[in-house]
Amino acid sequence: MQTDWDVQMEEEDEGQMPNGYPGQNASIQEILSTLFSMQAGGGPQANRDGRRTIRLSGIDIHDLTQLLTSAGVRRRGPDFALNEEDLEEEEEDDEDDGYYNAYRAAANVQWRGPQITEPQKAGVELLNSGDFGRVANKSRSRRNDTNIANLIVNRAKRPQPRMYKEDYANNLIPNSNGTAIAAYDANIYTGQYSADSSFYYTCSQDFRLHVFDTTAPPIPHSGRGTTRIYSDASLQTTMKVRRSIQGNPGRWTITDANLSPDNERMIYSSITPTVYMTNILDDSPVQTPIPFADPSRSANIWGHGESFGIWSCRFSADGNEVVAGGSGKIFVYDLLANRRTVKISAHKDDVNSCCWADTASGNVLVSASDDTFIKVWDRRSLGASQKPSGVLIGHTEGITYVSAKGDGRYIVSNGKDQAMRLWDLRKMRSSQEFETVERKHYGVHNFDYRYPHYPGPRYPAHPLDCSVMTYYGHSVLRTLIRCHFSPMETTGARYLYSGSADGRIHIWSLDGRVVQVLDRSKTLPMSFDPSEPEYPMTKDRRSAVCVRDVSWHAQEPALMSVAWESAHGGSTVAKHEWKGLSKMRGALEDWVEKDNQEQQETSRLRRSARLSNRRTAQRHVPGAFEDEEEE
Repeated sequence: MQTDWDVQMEEEDEGQMPNGYPGQNASIQEILSTLFSMQAGGGPQANRDGRRTIRLSGIDIHDLTQLLTSAGVRRRGPDFALNEEDLEEEEEDDEDDGYYNAYRAAANVQWRGPQITEPQKAGVELLNSGDFGRVANKSRSRRNDTNIANLIVNRAKRPQPRMYKEDYANNLIPNSNGTAIAAYDANIYTGQYSADSSFYYTCSQDFRLHVFDTTAPPIPHSGRGTTRIYSDASLQTTMKVRRSIQGNPGRWTITDANLSPDNERMIYSSITPTVYMTNILDDSPVQTPIPFADPSRSANIWGHGESFGIWSCRFSADGNEVVAGGSGKIFVYDLLANRRTVKISAHKDDVNSCCWADTASGNVLVSASDDTFIKVWDRRSLGASQKPSGVLIGHTEGITYVSAKGDGRYIVSNGKDQAMRLWDLRKMRSSQEFETVERKHYGVHNFDYRYPHYPGPRYPAHPLDCSVMTYYGHSVLRTLIRCHFSPMETTGARYLYSGSADGRIHIWSLDGRVVQVLDRSKTLPMSFDPSEPEYPMTKDRRSAVCVRDVSWHAQEPALMSVAWESAHGGSTVAKHEWKGLSKMRGALEDWVEKDNQEQQETSRLRRSARLSNRRTAQRHVPGAFEDEEEE
């Protein structure tokens, strides 16, 4: 989209630059000179306040960012001002070639954190606690003593009162690099299964939402390489589209979407004070606004009482309430009473993510912010005080996402310090402890996560770190990378997983070890069947893809991932399945393969022995086996 930009330049003497930006003045002069030369005529004109101003008609954001990136200047540096308020509130702005070029250059020096190869004591204690599924499965897994064949045989020999799905699915981790099942022209920000995994839904930067029926058989892929649904030429997919929704235009993108527990309604936010709700069971265009602004304020240009943005929104477990977080605030809206019931000035910076801590009472709220803190709120005590019940301290950079296990105890968060942390709400810091460090910054100065380099933390963790476990290996850059618990019913929530700006999906065991890494640069094209054997790629098909969101099927060992594909926008959704038991010690397919190899070896030895006997006989009786060999 082309935009007219007003660029203003202060009249400064050459070399008089703010501290921390030495030598950049000349670069900016070159940039402005280049921009001036791109105009049809005329140079900069002085305005009333003494600044030189030029109207940049026909220059789009891609052209401008390319120039700034080539000069090595931060887009929001103090040497220039872009009069475009939307850009000051966008989440992650730069889908441009500069990002990818810089990423490739910095890939070899990117800080990844310590490599964990041995189970960590705190994580082992969690696995043995009983809070993350059946303990017997965890013990067998750590001993590498899981044998699916024996489990099936013993089930027939030894009657059991009840069989748990976790007994069979606990170690079945998606292990394929995936096959594309949908491609979209715009960047997708959310891609998640519904609670029962009967639906999969996405929201994208062009303010469109799609709901896919995952219970329907896949649509056969056409021979020309495209499978289009409805009249939407921007979408290619082999999934059945249940509903395609045009969202209300907001600012920059739809930042979040969430499906109700009954799979009937969807809500979405788009950096405005209003969240919208729509029904996905019919094709009605009606969308219900859920306003979180104070109605008494005078309306601004967006038609809302207050000017702030919502970044995150979630249905409650009963579907009757919505929690939302945005510009330093969190809210709760009662859909039955049709009114806002909670408003909290929660943080000093943007609230990037919020959620409900449990699936029962709905009283405990969790908010995560760019101020590096996660705060826990109990609605039952908010009347007496606006202070949080506790604060989770540990990240040294802003927090991109927070997800709850649903038991009111454990949550997991992704941070721009390139770490994922596991928290126990029972171990949170008090408000008094939080106030002692609230104004202190322990992160890297001048670090911007939207760019591809993180130099490493100033401190290993916050001095008041109260996290239970920390997980490393992925890259939390460019966008608000998300993280989640694995399904409770099939895995006991014993795994954590996240996307990454380097195009990989990481799956960790609770004990800190990376147990699986899936590479989206090796994802097969849509012409392949996700359930077929995975064909090896001779080389990476893509470079520098960014995996924004990942979702684990509630009943099957399968993942769906959303990756931003290129510098010019566009996303693909890929399905990653568990491709059999060949990667497991003592598994059924291992025994089959071993038996086949033994039979082949036996046949080879027999053929070798027969040939040796023939040669021996020929030496004693020449021509004895000539007729037989000819046959």
